[in-house]
Amino acid sequence: MALHETKDARARDADTDVFTSALSGQILPKYRMPDDHSPSEVVYSLLHNELLLDGNAAQNLATFCTTWSDDGVHRLMNECLDKNMIDKDEYPQTAEIEARCVNILADLWNAPKGTSGTGCSTTGSSEAAMLGGLALKWRWRARRRAEGKPADRPNLVCGPVQICWEKFARYFDVELRQVPLEPGATGLLPHQLAAHVDENTIGVVAILGVTYTCDYEPVAEIAAELDRIQQEHGWDIPVHVDAASGGFVAPFLHPDVVWDFRLPRVASVNTSGHKYGLAPLGVGWIVWRTAELLPADLVFDVDYLGGDMPTFALNFSRPGGEVIAQYYLFLRLGRGGYRRVQQACADTAQYLAGEIARMGPFTLLYDGQGGLPAVSYTLADPEAAGFTLYDLSDRLRMRGWQVPTYPLPADRQDTVMQRVLIRHGVTRDQIALLVSDLRAAVEHLAAHPQPVTTEPRSGFHH
Repeated sequence: MALHETKDARARDADTDVFTSALSGQILPKYRMPDDHSPSEVVYSLLHNELLLDGNAAQNLATFCTTWSDDGVHRLMNECLDKNMIDKDEYPQTAEIEARCVNILADLWNAPKGTSGTGCSTTGSSEAAMLGGLALKWRWRARRRAEGKPADRPNLVCGPVQICWEKFARYFDVELRQVPLEPGATGLLPHQLAAHVDENTIGVVAILGVTYTCDYEPVAEIAAELDRIQQEHGWDIPVHVDAASGGFVAPFLHPDVVWDFRLPRVASVNTSGHKYGLAPLGVGWIVWRTAELLPADLVFDVDYLGGDMPTFALNFSRPGGEVIAQYYLFLRLGRGGYRRVQQACADTAQYLAGEIARMGPFTLLYDGQGGLPAVSYTLADPEAAGFTLYDLSDRLRMRGWQVPTYPLPADRQDTVMQRVLIRHGVTRDQIALLVSDLRAAVEHLAAHPQPVTTEPRSGFHH
């Protein structure tokens, strides 16, 4: 007779029930690795539940970044988990696809005909911006040394830029000259340049999609003013366009806006593939107008895993899946598909702007037309409202909405505003629900006035 070893049914059930497992009966370790392993499904489920506290990404109206991707992107990302973007010898086809993306972007941004794209992928637009800034500094320094002039006091001129430019200036020893906002303005104005540029200016950063308000700075007019300054003083100051978001919007929605390599003074452009480029988080792009604008001294030839390869990056090893996903989106959507996606977002933004304008207590700063698919607004009469926009942000969070509130930069820091971004995957129905919740929040706050404080409050840090 065969002998059979059996287990207690209750013990067996306990082994398979996530919430009666040994790990689920503990507070998860925070300072020391556990002594032994746990079942993968248990660990996954516990982390999955903890991450629910992050909230619903689809309701995060503060972020520019992609929060929805189709199944093709997910499948390709899974297949590329083991591909190291830096190792072009081991993954030559991934390197080839990166080069195709650079060429496509150079064409999209009207690089001179007959030139191949010069640029690379990065982990995001912040790294791409820093690479563009380094190229500006290196070219300025080489020119100054060739002229026998000192090259120890470089400066970079800009308007209300994203924090990555402040990091660039601090990390790479460049004076950042941020031009204050004029009354009624939301970005750098051309006539302000003359008071801030000089022979030590390595470049001017123009923003295609100001982080605060989401409209475009007038790149063509900025370039024209620098042309005039060169005629007057002889300073040949290049423009770098920070098109973190607008680089994937303007070509499709505003093709007549001249901001890119059609302007000879535009030396380089950075963008985020993972913003309005629709790729998953972790990819940005930097492209130069022509190859000679990228100093050879900045490019390293690295002997890595048996082959020489040129590299220009602040990071080294990084995943290749996001680059593959970007190319997939270029192929799947094409120009027509990108145009339809961005137009749908812009239409929804303009719908929201109309609803906010009719609501009463708000003044629109940007109505979703002529720039990014977004809306920004302030309180028409902050003293009479009986609440602040920070109060409104808190109230909306009770319904899961993340709507950022923050002051404008100097010299308009007394203006506190809110911004709502419309991305691919944010539907008209969602925004109609937001409008309903926004109206209810305003009515509640008006009926229950809050004590107004002049103390600074924390908003969102985007």
